[in-house]
Amino acid sequence: MGCSGDDLLRIVTALTEVTRGEGPSYSSFSVHGKKFGYYWPRTATAGLKQTISEQLALVAERPDVFEVQFTSGGFGWVVVTLARVDRRELTELVYEAWRLTAPEDLVATAPDPTKQVGRRRR
Repeated sequence: MGCSGDDLLRIVTALTEVTRGEGPSYSSFSVHGKKFGYYWPRTATAGLKQTISEQLALVAERPDVFEVQFTSGGFGWVVVTLARVDRRELTELVYEAWRLTAPEDLVATAPDPTKQVGRRRR
């Protein structure tokens, strides 16, 4: 059921105009110079940008999978334990993080990967 870091990287790199940065213990993902996600291989977790309401809902519903990372600029970032989410849900979370960050014209023309894997059910 769960995902791996390789799954996360495949999902992220399939998105349009993503840049990957490397820190001492993490990778970061940006679109047009704005960060939308992080990956920490040592803990097999990802940090993803979400709306604050989505952040709170995810953490309240499944605190064993999600935790609050921080809030910034009206967005709530969540830490996702990769082994506890399936590929469909992770794809939707990553796409939402990218969509919240990418310019509107890019979002309008880029393919939506969630159309291929179905919708996340809650």
